[in-house]
Amino acid sequence: MMGDELVVLLSPDGEAIGIAPKAIVHHGETPLHLAFSAYLFNDRGELLLTQRALDKATFPGVWTNSVCGHPAPGERLPDAVRRRAADELGLEVRDLRLVLPRFAYRAEMGGIVEWEQCPVLVGRVAGSPSPNGDEVAETAWADWDEFASDVLAGRRQISSWSREQVELLTRLGPEPDAWPTADPADLPPALPRD
Repeated sequence: MMGDELVVLLSPDGEAIGIAPKAIVHHGETPLHLAFSAYLFNDRGELLLTQRALDKATFPGVWTNSVCGHPAPGERLPDAVRRRAADELGLEVRDLRLVLPRFAYRAEMGGIVEWEQCPVLVGRVAGSPSPNGDEVAETAWADWDEFASDVLAGRRQISSWSREQVELLTRLGPEPDAWPTADPADLPPALPRD
């Protein structure tokens, strides 16, 4: 089924210019495409961290934020986040909010490039994750302040995109619950609007 997953290819200004199978998009000349990252907190305010499965094609074994993925063509961003959180972690997401609508990055590991326009969202989950081993090797809960401080000081190894996101998220303020909700109009134009 994973081989059938499609990603939305983008122009530099975030317009959809095509679609391609996810299985063939990530390589040394990866085209710019649409993605998302989400930071999910429990009711104690702890952040859920995930370690990518050890046999993933891109960034295997790397610790990162709660969930990442690619909206399917025509899929609303909140629906994509909820779908991936359910598939990867067995969790239902609530109180989902957009916080960094225009985040974009390019990263490389082992000759594989990620090049994405990747809006960032924050939300809540209840219960314990049940990781899908094809996607997630391990999970851990972390205090946000300690996590952010360790990332910014270089004391914690984390994915390059998450490190960049943490730098931007801390500028929004010390309390994730108080981060301002971004305007959906600032999302890449390829994403469907309500």
